[in-house]
Amino acid sequence: MRTVREEALWTRATLGREGPPLDLLTARFDRHRYAPHAHEEFTVGVCVGGAEVIDYRGGRIRTGPGSIVVLAPGEVHTGGPAACDGYAYRALYPDATLLTEGTLSAPHFREPLLDDPELAAALRTAHTELSACPDPLEAESRLPWLLTALARRHSTARPVSDRVPGAGAVALAVRDRLADELLAPPSLADLAADLGLSRYQLLRAFRTTMGMPPYAWLAQHRVNRARGLLEAGHRPAEVAGLVGFADQAHLTRWFRRVLGVTPAAYRASVAGTA
Repeated sequence: MRTVREEALWTRATLGREGPPLDLLTARFDRHRYAPHAHEEFTVGVCVGGAEVIDYRGGRIRTGPGSIVVLAPGEVHTGGPAACDGYAYRALYPDATLLTEGTLSAPHFREPLLDDPELAAALRTAHTELSACPDPLEAESRLPWLLTALARRHSTARPVSDRVPGAGAVALAVRDRLADELLAPPSLADLAADLGLSRYQLLRAFRTTMGMPPYAWLAQHRVNRARGLLEAGHRPAEVAGLVGFADQAHLTRWFRRVLGVTPAAYRASVAGTA
């Protein structure tokens, strides 16, 4: 007899240090059906398995793996399995302002079911990684950017210009602030306000100039600092806190991404070679 799976895990990410929260839901249901309800925020969901049926705006939506669903604030909807094998999805619940940073007006989505494999994959990856380690700078670098892409690609709102005057100088100023405050980096919203820009403009300038988002640059900078401490004999668990990572697992994830080995393996390989 097949075991019925009914699982839901909520994670709360913070968009920047002392910034607003953004709720993330990871769910897998075989039988659960939601009663009619509405959210104050947008609902942005990515189906990752099975199929779900959602009653919305007098119609019925049927999701499949890789599809994106966008439900507007205040709109009553339901949700339940479309077949006996259930459904699984990742969802986030952003305030409407997070979808307007790169547009000239509030977004309206004529169709709630979207086919955009690239964006769906990016949302799923960001959701999964931030649910495991909701780093504030990483959340603020990734989620507003992806939600802006969602609004610009699929809503009726007109996009703002992508041109950022002095983008190079903006990126270098942000880089220097992050390097100087790597243990408790400022929020991108605060940095943008200091520079007279929107957060989207700051992210655009940084990505264009540096080739990566701010959190990725800072993570690599932290890894470089960690190398020196490991070479000096410090243990990985100690090094993580000294360079600003949340814990040893966070350090290890980025160390392997940048250098291809774990901090412990790196420390062992350089021990006694100086």
